[in-house]
Order: sequence, then C-alpha cells, then structure tokens
Amino acid sequence: MEKTPEYTFKIGAYTPSTIPMSRLANYMQELASLFGEKEHVHLVDLKEGSTILSHRVDQESIPKVHARIASINPEERNGKGDALRAYNVLDRLLSEDNASGYLYHGSAQILYFPGCAKPKPLTFKDFTQPGSLDGSLIRIGGKSDPVPVLLQEDNDVVYKCQVSRSMACDMAQHLFVVTLRVYGTGKWERNADGNWTLKHFDIADFKVLDDTPLDELVKHLRKVPGNGWKDIDDPYAELQRLRHGTDEAH
Repeated sequence: MEKTPEYTFKIGAYTPSTIPMSRLANYMQELASLFGEKEHVHLVDLKEGSTILSHRVDQESIPKVHARIASINPEERNGKGDALRAYNVLDRLLSEDNASGYLYHGSAQILYFPGCAKPKPLTFKDFTQPGSLDGSLIRIGGKSDPVPVLLQEDNDVVYKCQVSRSMACDMAQHLFVVTLRVYGTGKWERNADGNWTLKHFDIADFKVLDDTPLDELVKHLRKVPGNGWKDIDDPYAELQRLRHGTDEAH
C-alpha cells in the first residue's frame, strides 16, 4: 500500500537543539488544535533545517484532517471549529519569534504563516476627540480635582471619566437614578486589531435624558398634527434610520 504523505510544519527560527522545550510545546499544542483528531495525529520526527515537525495521520482520520485544513482561509476568517483560532495563534507565536512558518503535505505547501512578515497594522495612540457618551452614573467621588466618574452604558460597557468638583456636585444627585448624556473630550486608542478603546473622558457638561418608554413617546408624537408619525408603522426602525442614517436597525 502506498505510504500516505506526512504533514510537516516548518518554523523559520531555532533548530531542534536551540528551541526551548516550553516554546516547542506551545507550537505542538496549537498544531494539535489545527489538525483536530488529536487521538489520531502523531509526531513522528523533529528534523534539522530550522525546526521541522513531521506528523502522521491515522488512515481513518485523513479525510477529516484534510477537510479541516482545507477550510482555513485567514483572509476571509474561515475555518472549521477552532482551526482558524489555532492558525492565528501559531502565526502570533512565529511573529514573536521573528519568523514565518509553512505547513506542507508531502512536498506541497498548503498553508503559509506570515508571522513577522505580516504588515504591521496601523495603530493610533492618544487620539483626542470631542464627543458625547450616554450611560448611568455608577460611581462619582474622590480626593482629586477633577473628580473621577464611572459611567455605564446599557450594554454594560463602563467608561472612565472625570469632571470638575463643581459639576460633580450637580451630577451626584443622579447616581443610579437616570440616564445621562455627558459632553466633553475623550482620549482614544486604536489597537493592532483595529478596535478603538476609550482611555478616559473629560466631562464639560451633561444633561438628563428622558427615560419615557418609546411606545409612550410615539403615542404623544402621533397626537401632534402634521408631523407624519401617525403614518409610520415601525417607529423604532424609523428612529434608528434617523439616528444612524440607514434603513437597517443596528
């Protein structure tokens, strides 16, 4: 019977004699997740030439392993189960080791791990911008001036803010009671994944938002002659469209 080609993973750093055991274990753990079928994939050799790990797959598991690896498409963020997660962790390990990596099936290269060769994503540090935040006041007070404030959105995101002592006295009466809209300047940071994080927000002013239920507001609006709300079947979708500039509610 013809011998089934092995899978080999080439790490473009270290050699078998220089790679730390704990680091090798990190790579092997994620390779096991990449392949899946952990009881049926076996390390058969650790070869020279950088560090090359050869794996044999039991005959009955070959179709599943083939399908799992073929499903990985990093650019489209596709992959069966946690295969894409394992791919991304392997790529991160290679980047940390200033290396790239390759997965071969026999002599065919089937996956490339750019690692350190991947273009570094654009990041922004301490980007300051005026704006507003909505949320419930859940903490206010402290010895410093300005006074530290915590504002919590409906989705449980908590913002770190600060406000002058004089305005803190006005805000304190609304602790846990109503929804506030605060105005001021925020300091934002964008990480390597493209996500924005608010570092802190300097509050210059605030107002109490009307917590009247939407259905009661709509009833009131529909009583006002000539404003068109009486003819709108889905007021919530219309409000979302006006707020976000789209016909789809988010």
